Amino acid sequence: MGHWLEAKRQGLPVSAPLFIPFLGASIFLKEHPESAWREFQLAIAGPLLGSLGALGVYAVAVAEDSNRLRAIAFLGFFINLFNLLPVVPLDGGRIVTAIHPALWILGLVALLALVIYRPNGILVLILVFAAMELWQRWKTRHLAGSGAYYSVLPWQRLTAAVSYFGLAALLVVGMHATHVPHSF
Repeated sequence: MGHWLEAKRQGLPVSAPLFIPFLGASIFLKEHPESAWREFQLAIAGPLLGSLGALGVYAVAVAEDSNRLRAIAFLGFFINLFNLLPVVPLDGGRIVTAIHPALWILGLVALLALVIYRPNGILVLILVFAAMELWQRWKTRHLAGSGAYYSVLPWQRLTAAVSYFGLAALLVVGMHATHVPHSF
């Protein structure tokens, strides 16, 4: 939902949000942002709003002393943190475009390590899409206009970095605060 609100704020033609249970909303843009800075703004809006939602659930969990709500808040924090992995098609991959595209390589390596450590079909699918996207962007890096797209002012790069790494750190803190120990 955050992406949709930001797309509307930017004046981009956008589809109605498609809600995917436990993941959030997906939107389809009829035109793409004209710069990495605009893409950052659009991409970070989703995890920001999702994180605020998880924080709201955590607040109710504390007020009600509910471990079930704590577990739901944990899931919200975890999903948003996972979504910040710096690989396209995840939001993290679009966010780090404004910091430095080389972070995609780190994200790809981290995702590959995760796939090796914990094999999972969805992770493999994300890895394949991320590798294809990285290859496509590498091949087109010298095309006319691509340099302008990646041109980000220093204050924008700093804002993107502080926002991205700060949100990731807060999500880790949120996961720690909402962890519910269990015994089997």
